[in-house]
Amino acid sequence: MKIFAKKIGMTHLYDENGQHVPSTILDLQKTVVCAHKDQAKNGYEAALYARVDEKAKPNKPLAGAFKKLSNIAQVAEQRESADQKLEVGKEITCDDLKEGDLLTAFAKTKGKGFAGTVKRHSFNTGPKTHGSHNYRQPGSIGDTGPGHVVKGKKMAGHMGDTNKTVKNVKIVRIEKELGRIWVKGAIPGSNRNIIILQK
Repeated sequence: MKIFAKKIGMTHLYDENGQHVPSTILDLQKTVVCAHKDQAKNGYEAALYARVDEKAKPNKPLAGAFKKLSNIAQVAEQRESADQKLEVGKEITCDDLKEGDLLTAFAKTKGKGFAGTVKRHSFNTGPKTHGSHNYRQPGSIGDTGPGHVVKGKKMAGHMGDTNKTVKNVKIVRIEKELGRIWVKGAIPGSNRNIIILQK
């Protein structure tokens, strides 16, 4: 089962034992089971989950796929999950979750732009004194053997803005009246980012 959520921000709470628990607040988005894929037609079994947003402007493939379901006309995005237990049209809400559940979170990290090797790969810096010009430079990138830069060499480049998966994210509080859940620890990405949770 998958559900879409929006990251609100980080805070903290104290559990029943008085332990301090850093937490991330997630606002659950309207998620609807919109279709099933079966073995005979698609070659595998899966359920299709859609995030419904009134402000969304779906492209033609999305609009055509969901035109049969009037209650989810405004589909922003969709994801698959390898289950077919839920009926088509069911909306996933806080009632389908409980405190203590372990989730897997899929998020996109903050973009850092073009970064050097010290920030991007935690390279050591050179000496600051005695006329050294090698303070934040990457240094040698290889010998004369191959005659080219080996693939995967740690160098300066684009940092962040990548997909990350966080496993075993524990739900520590559920606010049903607000449609929010609190999970233990940090979730990658900026505030207001869309997070995909999988139970």
